[in-house]
Amino acid sequence: MDAVAAISELVIANRVIAHLKLVDSFGHITVRNPENPQRFFMSRARAPGLVTKEDILEFNLDSTPVNLRGLRPYSERFIHGCLYKSRPDVTAICHNHAHELLPLAVTKTVMRPALHTASVIGHEVPVWDIRDHFGDTNMLVTTNEMGDSLAATVGKGKAALMRGHGSVIAGASIQDAVFTTFYLRLNAEVVIKAMSFGETITYLSPGEIDQSGELHSQPAAQGRAWEEWCLQAGVAKLSLK
Repeated sequence: MDAVAAISELVIANRVIAHLKLVDSFGHITVRNPENPQRFFMSRARAPGLVTKEDILEFNLDSTPVNLRGLRPYSERFIHGCLYKSRPDVTAICHNHAHELLPLAVTKTVMRPALHTASVIGHEVPVWDIRDHFGDTNMLVTTNEMGDSLAATVGKGKAALMRGHGSVIAGASIQDAVFTTFYLRLNAEVVIKAMSFGETITYLSPGEIDQSGELHSQPAAQGRAWEEWCLQAGVAKLSLK
């Protein structure tokens, strides 16, 4: 994939995550520049459902813009730059505020896979609390220091919850980032509903997570979902160009 194709898929991904309500007017998804891994592409500050190719900007890994073209960037671009910098294996990142995740982000309940498709989130999803490291803030990740702290919590994993805020998901591709974001949210919904029964939740075993995670990380599995999501979001024709 070249940079032009990556930008096109990023625009499609913005429309998809908006349609799936993984994001509302806020939240963002990015992709590393395949022609220059020291840079990444990200929309200007705009609701994801409205993003076009003309909105896409390029940033260095310290989150400084290459050329703003008079556009305003997202203030939380540091989430992406710092995670790309710490994880050369990461190609796409999604930051969202899906409300289904928030109960697990403000309690001591550990997020673990309870259904097979959610195995892609890994064995356990940590919670990052900005107040532990930076005191009282406006809760936004607006500096490289904050971004580095969040990236350290993600570590080598696929995701982290952000206390009182949302989550960040690291993917091997745009499709992987969206797939993981979708099933992270669904897993949270299942866990919260199961907790209402007052019984012990049966989570996937470590072996089940590993085997199912490998299966659902394959392009065949993720591509099936991606094809349908593109159709639902009305961008199927764009994805075929």
